Amino acid sequence: MGKRFGVAYQQSVAPCEGGSVFMADCGGEDFLIAPAGSRFVGEPVKLARVEYIKAPLTHENAALLREMFPFCAPRRVLAEPMTVGLGDRLGIAGTAHCRLLNAYPEFVPVLAQQSMRELDLTGRSYEEVLDAATFAVFRAGYRGGFGADGDHLKTIADIQSALGLGYTMITLDVSDFIDKAAAAMSEAELLAADDRNDERGALYAGKTFRAEGHEIFISRAEYLRARLLYDRALDFAGQVWRECFAGRETADLEISVDETDTETTPAQHWYVASELVRRGVRFQTLAPRFPGEFQKGVDYIGDAQAFAQGFGVHAAIARSFGYKLSVHSGSDKFSVFPAVAAAAQGRFHLKTAGTNWLCAMRVVAEAQPALYREIHAFALEHFSEAQKYYKVTTDLSKIPPLDSLSDGALPSLFDQNDCRQLIHITYGLILQAKTTDGAYRFRNRLYACWRENRAAYAKALRAHIGRHLALLCGEDTVRV
Repeated sequence: MGKRFGVAYQQSVAPCEGGSVFMADCGGEDFLIAPAGSRFVGEPVKLARVEYIKAPLTHENAALLREMFPFCAPRRVLAEPMTVGLGDRLGIAGTAHCRLLNAYPEFVPVLAQQSMRELDLTGRSYEEVLDAATFAVFRAGYRGGFGADGDHLKTIADIQSALGLGYTMITLDVSDFIDKAAAAMSEAELLAADDRNDERGALYAGKTFRAEGHEIFISRAEYLRARLLYDRALDFAGQVWRECFAGRETADLEISVDETDTETTPAQHWYVASELVRRGVRFQTLAPRFPGEFQKGVDYIGDAQAFAQGFGVHAAIARSFGYKLSVHSGSDKFSVFPAVAAAAQGRFHLKTAGTNWLCAMRVVAEAQPALYREIHAFALEHFSEAQKYYKVTTDLSKIPPLDSLSDGALPSLFDQNDCRQLIHITYGLILQAKTTDGAYRFRNRLYACWRENRAAYAKALRAHIGRHLALLCGEDTVRV
């Protein structure tokens, strides 16, 4: 098509008034190519005497794609049986995700998924995250539908902002309102704090509830603990529902109570679900704190059999109330994926994010080992600073010294859990690091590396994210 047009992504060709719109790889970056009479903003170009617009991938042009082609706009997805959040912190993984999902039509993805913490650490905005998903869907010609999640939002202002931008899912993080001290109170302390005039106690204390084949007994002490733990959080969830969702349900609502140090017991889960319903909150998914540890970038830590048993009870509670369980920090939890799929009976939401970044950094280690060595040293130097954002049990002493490794051995570091967590939690510091003159230290070189090696990154994502989807489908190999 010529240098000015680049190479068309054939799957992107979409008919429109006056011809077709498609995306082209023009070497250093991609552009939209549209009929001259369209509303895309760009420069006029000619091919065989026909006029076109060569439009950059801007917010304005992304908004027009969403207007012209509904498949490029997010929709509500949590009513679908199996949904997966594919958080893309870099904005470059979505096309590979879409192509993989064509082989897994059972899953409906949430392609735009980021938290305020992730946005702060990467220097991106919710507009940029949604636009990247829109361009990825269009580039891949993906027609399966996708959601957009304002993840782990804690304030009404942030929720209203995300909804105003067209996000179709909000994950409400109520952790700031959970009284974590109540989890450690003794039975005597709980009973001493008992207010016998509390009419709600009659609804729960001393009662047994049934979720399918499971009996859930809530003692007086357990009721008091649940009330102290969650009531302020439940009040806030009710406020969010009334101010942001009631009467204008254009988005799904997930309630997250997993940001605690202790497991959510079945009794506490029942209490939270019951009280949300009693308050009139309509929600599609809930994320409890499951047994064991779901640390970043590594497999499940804990007793997999105990997890399977506990998850089965939580899944039964969710079905009793008519919502799905959501599994957070789901990246790389391969050992428990079969239990998730089986116990949830094919109805669940799973969130991933950081593993896409780790795949990208593995590509850097393979393609530009000198750059990787520089970044690895920086990450070691700043690891303690990154620990304030994420809870991990990384042992830096177990990471082989880089001077003991050949360039060819660097990618194998990403098979070692401590190195995975080192690079995982320092992503924001790496991307935002600057030189003394204010220029990015790594960011521009990293994006140039990923652009040059985009085929390798796509291949890595297909294998690694594909392994997630395969195991969740009860399969051992990734579909081609």
